[in-house]
Formats: sequence, structure tokens, C-alpha cells
Amino acid sequence: MDKNRIDGAAKQVKGTIKEAIGKVTGDRATQAEGVAEKTAGKVQENVGKAADAVKDKLKK
Repeated sequence: MDKNRIDGAAKQVKGTIKEAIGKVTGDRATQAEGVAEKTAGKVQENVGKAADAVKDKLKK
């Protein structure tokens, strides 16, 4: 499993938590940071998935 997948999943969790805190407290900046971090995590996880797919193809 590519490191990007793990790091991306962690960013998504952090972003979700930050977004929820922003919603509860009414802090739009924190909420926006959470959404951005969650999106960045999804992108990073997809990069990791692509890298894993390439590695799998090269093994065959």
C-alpha cells in the first residue's frame, strides 16, 4: 500500500473533524479549512491508488 493512501486517509479524517468543529462553533474559516484539507486528502489518496495500480501492472 502506497504511503500516499495512508496519509490521504489521515488528512480526510482531520479535515472532517475540522469541518465539524467549524460547523458547531460557527467558525466559517475553520470549516473551510476542514473542507480544503479533506479534499486534499482525497486527491492524495487517489494518487496513492494510482501508484499502487502502476506497481501492480509492473509486477505482472
